[in-house]
Amino acid sequence: MLKYDAIVIGAGQAGGPLAKKLALAGKKTLLVEKRWIGGTCVNDGCTPTKTWVASAKMAYLAAHSGPLGVKIKDFSVNMPKIKKRKDDIVHQFRNGSQKGLEATKKLDILFGEAVFIGGKTISVKPKSGKKKEFTAELIFLNTGASPFIPAIEGLKDIDYLTSTTILDLESIPEHLVIIGGNYIGLEFGQMFRRFGSKVTVIEKSPRIVSREDEDVSDELDKILKAEDIVIYTNANTTNFVQKKSGKITVTVEIGDKEEQIKCSHVLIAVGRVPQTAGLNLAATGVETDERGNIKTNDYLETNVKGIYVLGDVKGGPAFTHISYNDYTIVYRNLVEGQHLSIKDRLVPYCMFTDPQLGHVGLSETDAKKAKLKFKVAKLPMEYVARAIETGDTRGFMKAIVDPDTKKILGATILGPEGGEIMTMLQLAMEGGLTYEQIRYFVFAHPLYAESLNNLFMSLDQ
Repeated sequence: MLKYDAIVIGAGQAGGPLAKKLALAGKKTLLVEKRWIGGTCVNDGCTPTKTWVASAKMAYLAAHSGPLGVKIKDFSVNMPKIKKRKDDIVHQFRNGSQKGLEATKKLDILFGEAVFIGGKTISVKPKSGKKKEFTAELIFLNTGASPFIPAIEGLKDIDYLTSTTILDLESIPEHLVIIGGNYIGLEFGQMFRRFGSKVTVIEKSPRIVSREDEDVSDELDKILKAEDIVIYTNANTTNFVQKKSGKITVTVEIGDKEEQIKCSHVLIAVGRVPQTAGLNLAATGVETDERGNIKTNDYLETNVKGIYVLGDVKGGPAFTHISYNDYTIVYRNLVEGQHLSIKDRLVPYCMFTDPQLGHVGLSETDAKKAKLKFKVAKLPMEYVARAIETGDTRGFMKAIVDPDTKKILGATILGPEGGEIMTMLQLAMEGGLTYEQIRYFVFAHPLYAESLNNLFMSLDQ
C-alpha cells in the first residue's frame, strides 16, 4: 500500500487545481481520474456546448441579417466542421490542463476508477495494469454528476441521447424531441433549431425553467417559440417506441389528451445525479442523502474528519464556478489557515440561450416566500438604447431591492449579454453598493450597462 499526504478523486474544476496547489504546497498528492482531465465542464459541458452555441448564433445572425440591411444568401451549416472545431477546443483545454498537472512536482496522476476499501484507503484499477491500494489522511472527492435517466416505458430500448452523447453527432437531427424544459434542454433545443432541426420540448412542469420567476419563464417561452420551437408544458412522457427504420414515436399525455410525436432523435435532459454509487462510501462511513449526494458541513468536510467534498457530487448548485470556488475555500482553509465557509455565498449563474439568462441572489419568488419587504425594478430591453441599435430587444432587466437599505437583493437579466450585465450587479451586491448609487453612476455610452441607470430610475415611477 502506498501512502500519500493527500488523495484527490476526480480531476474536475475543483479536483485538478486543488491537487496541483496541494502539491505545490509541499504535500505528496495523488490525483485519480477515471476518464479525462477537466471533468464535465471541459469535456461534456461548458466548453463544448458554448462552441456549438457560438456556431448556432452565427447561423441565426445569417438568417436574420436582412432587417439590418445585409442580405446573406444560401448560407449552410457544416455539422462535421462544427463538431471538429468543438473537439479541437476541448482537446486544447484538456491537454493543456493535463500537461500542467504532469509538470507539477510531488503530484502523481493515475487514470482509473477509485473504490474505498477502508476508512481512508482506496483501491484503484488502472486502465492498464494491476489494482493498487493507496491511503492518505486527507481525501478530496470531486467525482461530479452524470445525466439522470428516468424510468419511462420503452426508453431503454431506443437510441436516446444525453447531454454527453449528443456532442458526438456529426449530422443534424431531422426532428429532435427534448425531454426536459430547463437549462440544458433549452440550450440544446435552441442550438439545434438554429442548425436546422425541427425541435419539440416536453416539460412536465406548468412552465419551462420553473425555478425562475413566472415572468422570466413566460418571456423565454415567447422568445423560443418565435424561433418555431414547439414547447409542451404540463406534459408527461409515457412511452417510447423505435422502429427498424430508426424513427421514434414518443407518447405524451398533455392535460387530458394523449399525443404521439414522431421524431428522429430524443434527448433526455431531466437532471443529473451524483456519481457516488461506485465509490463504496459505506467503507468510509461518509454520509449521503436520499439522492446519493454526499453531505458536508459549511466548510465542505464530511462527517468523517479529513474527507472533503467539492463540486456537483455534494448536491446544491451544480455549476463549474461553484466547484472551482469550493476548491479555493478548502485550499485556503487547510493550507493558509483561514476559516472560510460556503454559507451565504452569492451563487450567480447564466443559461446560454440567446439571449442569455443571467441570475444572482434572490428572485421575486424567493423574496415573497421569505416575506421580505422589497421592491422590483424592471426594464424591458426594448427601452435599452444599445439593444435597439444592435437590433435585438428581446427580454428584460429585473432587480429585487430592499426599499429601506437600498441594497440589491437579487437580479435576473434576460437579454443580450445578460450574464455580463448580471455580473455587474453581483459586484455591486458583493461591494455593498446601493441601487441609488448605481442609478446615478456615469456609465460609458452606449453600453448595455448604461441602462442600469434607467432600471433603477424605474423605482421612482
